Amino acid sequence: MFIAMNRFRIARGREEEFIDVWRQRDSRLAGVPGFVRFNLLQGATDDQATVFISHSTWESTAAFEAWTRSEAFRAAHAGAGQQKGLYLGPPQFEGFESVL
Repeated sequence: MFIAMNRFRIARGREEEFIDVWRQRDSRLAGVPGFVRFNLLQGATDDQATVFISHSTWESTAAFEAWTRSEAFRAAHAGAGQQKGLYLGPPQFEGFESVL
């Protein structure tokens, strides 16, 4: 298994807008070979931002990497970053191989 996570810092007070962006987008993940599951996680809030993490599980690193090179990936991310002031910086990616 491979876990792919992106950490987002979202402007305080705009959390519902961010959730709606994810709720309404066409992720195109359902038919992607090797895709297992997706979760959007909401974390701590400070004076400026709330942390969110997109968390996807894949059968393998190769399956995830193939998706990142696919037309489905490009289409799903075509409108990324269009909400001015919503994101406080770019997302921070982390990838993990399951060892147990």
